[in-house]
Amino acid sequence: MSQIKIPILDLKPQYQAIKDEIQTAINHVLDSGQFILGPTVKAFEADAAAYLGVKHAIGVNSGTDALVIGLRALGVGPGDEVITTPFTFFATAESISMVGAKPVFVDICADTFNIDPNLIEAAITPQTKAIVPVHLYGNPAAMGQILEIATQHNLKVIEDCAQAFGAVYKGDCRGCGCQESSRDGLLGKYVGTLGHVGAFSFFPTKNLGAYGDGGLITTNDDDIAEVAQMLRMHGSKQRYCNLMLGYNSRLDAMQAAILGVKLRHIDSWNAKRRWVAETYSRLLADVDGVVPPAFSAGHVFHQYTIRLLGGQRDRIKQSLAEAGIGAMIYYPIPQDKLPIYAGEYPDYPVSDQLAQEVLSLPMWPELSLDQLEYVTTTLKQALSH
Repeated sequence: MSQIKIPILDLKPQYQAIKDEIQTAINHVLDSGQFILGPTVKAFEADAAAYLGVKHAIGVNSGTDALVIGLRALGVGPGDEVITTPFTFFATAESISMVGAKPVFVDICADTFNIDPNLIEAAITPQTKAIVPVHLYGNPAAMGQILEIATQHNLKVIEDCAQAFGAVYKGDCRGCGCQESSRDGLLGKYVGTLGHVGAFSFFPTKNLGAYGDGGLITTNDDDIAEVAQMLRMHGSKQRYCNLMLGYNSRLDAMQAAILGVKLRHIDSWNAKRRWVAETYSRLLADVDGVVPPAFSAGHVFHQYTIRLLGGQRDRIKQSLAEAGIGAMIYYPIPQDKLPIYAGEYPDYPVSDQLAQEVLSLPMWPELSLDQLEYVTTTLKQALSH
């Protein structure tokens, strides 16, 4: 077995670089005695809203709750249908089901891993209430085309930005012949500010990650923000005056303080992720059987995910593991094929195919050239056997 160890993710270098800032922020919260919501959370919400360029940023306790509360704030509920992608983490469809609506899946673009906008209109019915595009792996979805469709059919759009904090919409969707537009006011904006609602996750592995769970809802709509703020507080505007059934979904001050520190570094970290991705793609250029991910100008590479052709993905993953290299399959089972939905949906051929081909390589900002060369060299050797 190799003595070299390159995990899929290593958070320790990042922490060591900002350790003093983090400790100062934590001590400030401890000294304040205010641990849930309060001024520290308000300060982070304000900073996040200013960074993203959105009117409201509402801290909640997870990315899943951001989706659930966001959907409810948009009025999505029992009897409604919500269009989304089959190829992402279960929280997306789960959130739709949790509010009583039905997930309706639309297949994806093989080049971008995101929902294919050319297939959306065919899935719209009189029951369709919303579209949930996912900016998978940090790659902005085809928001221009999606929003045009939503406007034409009077649908709401909630962006699943769990993997995409800091990603920028550039209107350069590639693959599947997506007819992206340059709609006024969209280009150059951060994901999470394009639709009616954005939903972010601060799970520790994310580009902007807490040291525990956390999430964020973004919107430019005052009414949506008001409902979301009530829903995170048991459906109340003030204590002991509950107006609706809500949730206990409040971002705690410790996580907000940590996120406030890390927000100051996110642009640098995302730029380093792009360098890692560019280096991987250069080192893997023209390697038979490997399809590197397509680049778009605003991609922030939460994951660097390749496709391994010819049915060899699992063998290659095992070879990398034997060489001390962590690699992960995101996602081996599309949402529509999970046991909870088994038998309810037709096949989505592109999603099904990619679930057999995708492999995510180690990705974090501090990866060195030597480490990247070791990963890619080992990958090439495994492919040659």
